[in-house]
Amino acid sequence: MNEGACCPPNGEEREDEQLQVIVWRCSEPKRNGKPWKTFRQEQGTAMMWFKAEEKVRSAVSQRGLSALFRCLFGPPQLHDGLQEERDLILAIAQCSLDHEDPVHSRVLQTIYKKLTGSRFDCALYGAHWEELGFQGSNPATDLRGAGFLALLHLLYLVMDSKTLLLAHEIFRLSQHHTQHFPFCVMSVNITRIVIQALREECLSRECNRQHTVIPVVNNLYAATFLRLAYIWRTQQKTILDSSFVLKDLEILAKKNPKQLLRSLDTYLTKGTKRLSRMGLSGAQNVSGSQDTHPKNLTFTGVCDLQLDTTERVQAV
Repeated sequence: MNEGACCPPNGEEREDEQLQVIVWRCSEPKRNGKPWKTFRQEQGTAMMWFKAEEKVRSAVSQRGLSALFRCLFGPPQLHDGLQEERDLILAIAQCSLDHEDPVHSRVLQTIYKKLTGSRFDCALYGAHWEELGFQGSNPATDLRGAGFLALLHLLYLVMDSKTLLLAHEIFRLSQHHTQHFPFCVMSVNITRIVIQALREECLSRECNRQHTVIPVVNNLYAATFLRLAYIWRTQQKTILDSSFVLKDLEILAKKNPKQLLRSLDTYLTKGTKRLSRMGLSGAQNVSGSQDTHPKNLTFTGVCDLQLDTTERVQAV
């Protein structure tokens, strides 16, 4: 990236503290006392706006025999006290990126600096976003189906020391000379998977057990990204396999989210020792090599893949 795209940081420590508050509210919302009360007040304000704009689609509607079968044999419904928290997540996913909003801009800047190690702010538009794995100079164009929630998930990944290590490992893997993939676009697709699992009530049992929704959603996002990196590395996947890998991950996230969450917990508990066992530490960082991302290869997301109805897709 050229130097003209950057400017010196301004009030960086204060802004990082503000982002830490955003991440804390997204990852640890169930608190007692004043912080939780403040979060609930802000949550209610946001929900009033989104409901007024009719932007919340909380669940997949089902009718007739399908609804009856789901009632008898499907996953449990989310407890009443958690439905507003779920609706807030889905509302954020409907919110588009606004470059004029200072919070949105700061989230983007932080993601860039945490992944690249840069100490400088960067331009909101430019080819430097392609280095992070967006498909163009404007990140907003890649957020279809996930909205601002996709950026909050990336922020969640890079703002904690343990998950930041995971983010760096996956980012390095995404730059491998033969197994490269667009890191941020892949992340957006994983957020889409989590949104769909939430809408189809596949996460209700775990949310009810933990008495919260936002941490479950965030952790499932990180766990699914971790699983993708493991599959990508150990099975020698390439960008041509992306659609099928994502489809398998979607099936797994809906059928057995608890397994994914358990894997993330194991990774975070064992830390760097877990990296070598997973095979991620062998990922090459070749960002300085030439022509590592051929322009003639396009990335296909989970929402773009059209499977034949007779094709059987097995879970990872």
